[in-house]
Amino acid sequence: MVMASPSLLVLVSLGFFLATYNVVTVVIHNQRGESSRELIEKRSQDPVVRMPDEFKKSAAPKRPFHVAVTAMDDPYTKWQCRIMYYWYRKMKDMEGSEMGGFTRVLHSGRGDDLMEEIPTFIADPLPAGADRGYIVLNRPWAFLQWLEKAKIEEEYILMAEPDHIFVKPLPNLSRGNYPAAFPFFYIKPSKHEKIIRKFYPEVKGPVTNVDPIGNSPVIIKKSLLKQITPTWVDVSINMKDDPEADQTFGWVLEMYGYAVASALHGVKHILCKDFMIQPPFDFTVGKAYIIHYTYGCDYTLKGELTYGKIGEWRFDKRAYLRGPPPRNLSLPPPGVPESVVTLVQKVNEATANIPGWDGGT
Repeated sequence: MVMASPSLLVLVSLGFFLATYNVVTVVIHNQRGESSRELIEKRSQDPVVRMPDEFKKSAAPKRPFHVAVTAMDDPYTKWQCRIMYYWYRKMKDMEGSEMGGFTRVLHSGRGDDLMEEIPTFIADPLPAGADRGYIVLNRPWAFLQWLEKAKIEEEYILMAEPDHIFVKPLPNLSRGNYPAAFPFFYIKPSKHEKIIRKFYPEVKGPVTNVDPIGNSPVIIKKSLLKQITPTWVDVSINMKDDPEADQTFGWVLEMYGYAVASALHGVKHILCKDFMIQPPFDFTVGKAYIIHYTYGCDYTLKGELTYGKIGEWRFDKRAYLRGPPPRNLSLPPPGVPESVVTLVQKVNEATANIPGWDGGT
């Protein structure tokens, strides 16, 4: 492989920046005339699929799941992976946890300096130009290679992301052939039925069969994921090639790809709202197992949210595209929600205990 030039690394980092900020734009700024409070109230309307009755009181033995996270080898992704892996290791053997092994599925096609710190599988990226400038297409492609080539001891898999922090020991939330997933309020298959029908024809059933999810976080049987993943690759690429789907779904297109692929295989997910929280719009940790810090947290010194505007106090992962944050970040001012305070505390604990952390100032 030819080593990536500094300019290419900048472009890759910019791609991640655009990916996460595009979601923010879709979720927040395009909701004209709606306050943050109204948006938060909409969150409470997310659909919840209850656990099937036959599994509610089952006392089955432990069902460990393998934690897998896809990643690039750029500085921005690497520091997030290190924090995530720290909290995985801390929670793995605690009471209530069913976490098994861990793999960073690295889709750069080459090893990096975290190989000895984090268990890693090296996947090949898509051929040059095949991602159409949408680097997230490498995610299903990387999972396909990993599932085909790696020896995975566990019968279940958690698909996670670098910006996930485990805050509680995570049990296996799936039941039988019902995977567990987090419902995203901005994934709305029914709203986009015309587009969805291009990839999920009427003969397959109602569009409500397509769950409002992405591939992460999802706990799923390995056998089911092996069935779904080739279709996930194909649907995502076909969506990217469709101008209407590409323009409408933007940087969450691959999430729709997984949701449609699952439906094509007749797989329905248990939708678990307690799977994770997303500060600053979730105020408390509550019963959640994961903090997903995809959104920037900006506040005045009085503790008022200034979303869309850089705050006097802020924590935003995109502020650290070129390298990790420093140790001992300042805590939020009084009045900032517990979720944000907990996030910064978790980051600080990890960076204080990870050897060789060389964050900037």
